[in-house]
Amino acid sequence: MATQVKTGGYKRILLKLSGEALMGDEKYGIHPHTLSRIATEVMELTAAGVEVAIVIGGGNIFRGVQGATTGMDRASADYMGMLATCINCLALQDSLEKQGGSTRVLSAIKMEQIAEPYIRRRAVRHLEKGRIVIFAAGTGNPYFTTDTAASLRAMEINAEVILKATKVDGVYDSDPKKNPAARRYRTVTYMDVLKNNLNVMDSTAISLCMDNKLPIVVFDMTEKGNIGRAVLSPGDIGTVVGAGETALA
Repeated sequence: MATQVKTGGYKRILLKLSGEALMGDEKYGIHPHTLSRIATEVMELTAAGVEVAIVIGGGNIFRGVQGATTGMDRASADYMGMLATCINCLALQDSLEKQGGSTRVLSAIKMEQIAEPYIRRRAVRHLEKGRIVIFAAGTGNPYFTTDTAASLRAMEINAEVILKATKVDGVYDSDPKKNPAARRYRTVTYMDVLKNNLNVMDSTAISLCMDNKLPIVVFDMTEKGNIGRAVLSPGDIGTVVGAGETALA
């Protein structure tokens, strides 16, 4: 069993990373320093007794939706995107293990030479043993995003929260890059996210979380230490998407 959490934060979490999060300041691929920093922050969580599962997108390598817009068959493009997530998962696994982490990559598509097949009970058991579980290949089905995969896996493993790591410090009522007067929400309801098209996650992912009352914390991962703050000091940073009320920061 994992050790007791040393703070009043969450005990079991699912961290959702976009593929772009691994690029750092690059325009494509994986930035080694950024990857190492993310791994360091995840290792700090496990040292505090938090059980960590991770879902990573593949947009830094290939995005299925973009492939479909160029005339590629959508299902084929989505499968290519799933393979891109596997590359990112293996890269993060390597970085974590170089820092002493115990990890398992579980893939929704069978590729036995590099990852275990996804089995829910096995994933939960790995978490209970203190291993970092990295979910690869999304849901294994085309037309579903890695946001939806994150929502699904979080519910399957009984995670307490989804941490949505982004490059902005929360959810705003309009695009802060285009509107300097944009206001950040401290909390926002699932329905307001859907109704106002706030682009937290895709509508399927938000609906799954809403139906199962699974909160989402949206935060800026570019600031060092924020992953730990989001987990160990809930409410201190970012925006909480949940069933409560909508309130500005």
